[in-house]
Amino acid sequence: MEKTLNKIKSIIPRSAFDKLVPIYHFLLSLTGNIVYSKPSREIFVIGITGTKGKSSTAEILNAILEEAGYKTAILSTVRFKIGNESRPNMLKMTMPGRFFVQKFLRDAVIKKCDYAIIEMTSEGAKNYRHRFVDMNALIFTNISPEHIESHGSFEKYLGAKLQIAKRLEHSQKSSKIIIANKDDEKAEKFMAINVPNKITYSIKEAEPFTLAKEGSVINLFGTRVQTYLPGEFNIYNILAAAKFAQSQGIKTETIKKAIEKLKFIPGRLEKVEIDLSKFKTEDNNKTLGNGIFPDFSVIVDYAHTADSLEKVYKIFKDDRKICVLGSCGGGRDKWKRPLMGEVADKNCDEIILTDEDPYDDDSEEIIKCVAGGMKDHKPKIILDRREAIREAIRSAKAGDAVIITGKGTDPFIMKAKGNKIPWSDKRVAEEEILALALEKFKK
Repeated sequence: MEKTLNKIKSIIPRSAFDKLVPIYHFLLSLTGNIVYSKPSREIFVIGITGTKGKSSTAEILNAILEEAGYKTAILSTVRFKIGNESRPNMLKMTMPGRFFVQKFLRDAVIKKCDYAIIEMTSEGAKNYRHRFVDMNALIFTNISPEHIESHGSFEKYLGAKLQIAKRLEHSQKSSKIIIANKDDEKAEKFMAINVPNKITYSIKEAEPFTLAKEGSVINLFGTRVQTYLPGEFNIYNILAAAKFAQSQGIKTETIKKAIEKLKFIPGRLEKVEIDLSKFKTEDNNKTLGNGIFPDFSVIVDYAHTADSLEKVYKIFKDDRKICVLGSCGGGRDKWKRPLMGEVADKNCDEIILTDEDPYDDDSEEIIKCVAGGMKDHKPKIILDRREAIREAIRSAKAGDAVIITGKGTDPFIMKAKGNKIPWSDKRVAEEEILALALEKFKK
């Protein structure tokens, strides 16, 4: 189908093609809904939209619902889960097309899931993939500039998000719920939709709270809750999930138990380390030792905007930071590249710039743009991402923080002409940590 579209694109005027594509995507969504017999009408659907925090909120909410005894499905940037079956999202898109969302919902119905949690993205909305999904609830996390080249302007990007909220308004479900972060200046636009139940949350509701890189202690509905998830932004994510759970009559004690059990979210401030007792020397005679290695932090995070990057770095404000980052190619948000460099320049002690997803753009040009935002640091430039991670880990000393950002759980590095390299920041970091441990053992 893509080949057919590309052929059509080459023979008709651009203006005509631009009008044709939305019709094509709309018809795909309509057809999928018909083929799979309107599955969203048979299950409680929770949409989550916003610029940041969608995947984390989805995972926190899933943990709470499962703790309460419900069977869940998740469609997110991180994974596709239906009941007890879960697989990583290997598609480099959150809301895939070609009937994917409708098939996912039908499978969730067949497996007798009680709730389906779906990340609703602006790119998905642009391609009508949110259409014919009848939501019961929508959670709005926050909004800031992103995907500007794709949408044309921030206003159009915001408009795509608001179209998702409008779908809740037009949903066939009864007792619809909108839950919005009222600390975001655009929250009122989402709360303006016509649904019977409107709930807000604010960071002030979690006060008094304490923040540390090991996690936070918050006040949740008058109950003290300790979470392993660090950062103020994760308090927002917890509040969003907890407010929905409360709307469903789930007890605070159950919410607390679920949050306190959740150790981490894949690719989101995920700590990478190894247990030395599980590895043996090359001659297989001895273990590498006891305890956790290394004696410094290695963190993998999805942060790919300046704002997200700064929030991650602030968590480790008291540590010496070795930061590995890049920026995306393919014409995506070129405006943010120097801003990423500026944030790294202000917060990091050592900076290594590397490939992220160059697509058809020149890797060196991308990195040059990122470096253009730096005044006080001369970054190391190592295009090979594995070598960059290796250099960061081998440069670290006890108590340091190696922070690897930009990809999180992304399964590929996207290269020119559609080529892609299988990838995992976490796996590569683990391999480099193990190699370092083996070297230290030999000494």
